[in-house]
Amino acid sequence: MSRNFTFLIVVVCFFTLAFFGCSKKNGMGDRSSKTGMKYNDPHNGGFQVNRKVKPGPGPGLVVIEGGTFVMGGSLTEDLGYENDNKRRRVTVASFYMDQTEVSNVDWLEYLYWLNQNFPDDRELYYNAIPDTLVWRNPLSYNEPYVDNYLRHPAYQDYPVVGVTWEQANDYCVWRTDRVNEEILRSKGILIDYKSKSEKAVNESAQPFNTDIYLNGQYRGEGVDGKNMPKDLRPGAEKEARRPVRLEDGFLKQPYRLPTEAEWEYAALGLIGNTVYGNVEGYRIYPWDGLGVRSAKRKTQGLIMANFKLGAGDNMGTAGYLNDAGDITKPVASYLANDFGLYNMAGNVNEWVGDVYRKLTYEDFEDFNPFRGNVYVNKQFEDAEKGIYAKDKYGRPIKEMAKAPRKQTWEELQANSGAQNTEEANVYDPDMRDFNDPVNDSLYGKTTLVNNKSRVYKGGSWNDRAYWLNPATRRYMQQDESSATVGFRCAMTLVGNPEINSVSMPRFKAAKTRAKVGRANSKAAP
Repeated sequence: MSRNFTFLIVVVCFFTLAFFGCSKKNGMGDRSSKTGMKYNDPHNGGFQVNRKVKPGPGPGLVVIEGGTFVMGGSLTEDLGYENDNKRRRVTVASFYMDQTEVSNVDWLEYLYWLNQNFPDDRELYYNAIPDTLVWRNPLSYNEPYVDNYLRHPAYQDYPVVGVTWEQANDYCVWRTDRVNEEILRSKGILIDYKSKSEKAVNESAQPFNTDIYLNGQYRGEGVDGKNMPKDLRPGAEKEARRPVRLEDGFLKQPYRLPTEAEWEYAALGLIGNTVYGNVEGYRIYPWDGLGVRSAKRKTQGLIMANFKLGAGDNMGTAGYLNDAGDITKPVASYLANDFGLYNMAGNVNEWVGDVYRKLTYEDFEDFNPFRGNVYVNKQFEDAEKGIYAKDKYGRPIKEMAKAPRKQTWEELQANSGAQNTEEANVYDPDMRDFNDPVNDSLYGKTTLVNNKSRVYKGGSWNDRAYWLNPATRRYMQQDESSATVGFRCAMTLVGNPEINSVSMPRFKAAKTRAKVGRANSKAAP
């Protein structure tokens, strides 16, 4: 009898431990530290908290650990006497950045998708085509590049050029949606059509858009309920599923152009010169040293980037070419800098997000400095139900922000913003010329700079070594393009900014008598 009783006790303990172990594994053992209520419990409200998701970079990106640096500090001489990037210390938050420039094959994938999904919209496709005529020069025979550079497979890994700032931004929006769509497909949450009949039923479906999906308005190709998160609301069926939410942590942040501060910080790669929080040596290029040639024994004398060495010298002498590039080179050429980024000097200049101002260094924030904010909100088709208005491509329509604060419910329903308040009478959501003393009416008349003048940086295959310095800056109108300008994308990093912390000492966690999250959880109501 005692033996059977002992066996029963062992079995009960085993299943009890197994239950609590599974509950903890599934997050059901977690409790709110403020209310004591259980998370992820379908019998106690069903509030879901995902503690397992670890944010990471999207495809093509590498992580850039942020920090403080002297912006403009690498510019030791100002040959053009522009005085437009004087030194100031700033802090850049951690972020992600494309390891390479966007290439021709990347852009052709974009064009292919547009043609497949909107075959009758020739204007959309035409507007996305880079201007290949940027290769033309009255005194140079460049017609082969006009015909071949974008589409010929010999150039497929070369950086795309002839792209305007506006086109680059459109690509970032498109890439965001394609990456998030692929994440949902890989998890089995979105599925492809299995037959032509199924496709015919869904012909009216719009292409996937992240904002529309998160707002519960996506009516796409299909949903596979097996792999969607369970709906734990009270009364929901056992196998009921719900769409992925932002709180689940699956979807990526939007791709975008880097800010000028982010680009300059990433290009310098000072992490390679940092020891215990101290920068031991500054750089004038994305690599160590004062010159453009490698100082390492095995590669001594080799050119570190693709640029114009002098008048009439784009690549050196036959038999021993200097940089082996007459025009651009493949996007993964030469050595990566200490952040793992390729061609942050030379090859092509790169668009950044900022509006150009000569005196940017005078008006700036020292944390994530950026000039170019234009605050917009998603326009509601039905504010009562929270339904976004969509354009013909299935994307939310954006409108200028109506107030510098959250609107009241009455203002939102009336769609009048805060126009009757004092704030609305002085509020302008366009911050591109914030604190700018110049009259807008003078833009383009007494100066070539206006709110559509965008910064590009990095030097190109047709620039001298001076422009390879990350602190140099030039500008061009956002609807203009060049054979020497391309771009790469960036993405905001969410959560903990610390990346390289393995060798750092740590404070020991303080021991407290109180059990956070369990205190008073057993108290009688």
